[in-house]
Amino acid sequence: MTENPDQKKPDRITQIHLWAGRILLVVVGLEWIYLLIRSQWLSLFVVSLLLIVLFIPIIFKKNLQVDIPAEFHLTAVIFTFAALYLGEIQHFYQRVWWWDIALHGSAGLLMGIFGFLLIYILNESKQIDIHLTPGFIAFFAFTFAVTIGTVWEIFEFSADQIFQLNMQKPMMGDPFGLTDTMWDMIVNAIGAFIISMTGWWYLKFNKNYFVKEWIKKFIEKNPRLFSR
Repeated sequence: MTENPDQKKPDRITQIHLWAGRILLVVVGLEWIYLLIRSQWLSLFVVSLLLIVLFIPIIFKKNLQVDIPAEFHLTAVIFTFAALYLGEIQHFYQRVWWWDIALHGSAGLLMGIFGFLLIYILNESKQIDIHLTPGFIAFFAFTFAVTIGTVWEIFEFSADQIFQLNMQKPMMGDPFGLTDTMWDMIVNAIGAFIISMTGWWYLKFNKNYFVKEWIKKFIEKNPRLFSR
């Protein structure tokens, strides 16, 4: 088979994304089979969520005609793997004292990026005639990330109350997990604030911003969503 000279070779991030996805698919797939055989239904559900995240690009491209860049999906997969598989299944939350703090801080950053991208798409879309200021875009990204973090804390509380789990990881002297919940929300808000302010700085003064390249690649892969 001759190689098409017009066909671009995948860049380094795309190659890393491809191989990381294959490796994680094997690891998570084997874990899924093991949990099914052992009838560990709650852990099986958690691992099934991770499998769904691995297949999100295929689902989005087939059903929504949206092509997700490798950077976005690779970041989401790494975070989900660290939170669900390592954190919940392999008990890293108990083994590593800073694991929960690091993940909630990372969640604030990631949800801030997602909120930033979402409102940026609306602002630039040819199908929606709105023009938003950099301050409002940053504010939306911040509130979006904080809201998602709050919803997650509600989910943890509900799961602990209904299924008698230990997702809130209550500390000594705090049997109801209030301290853990508040620190999770504070760290999440700090991460959201950092990414929102850097996004505002980029939009306001046209400074370099690492999310800029991510957004640029998203626009290039989905030109029909944008007017320019």
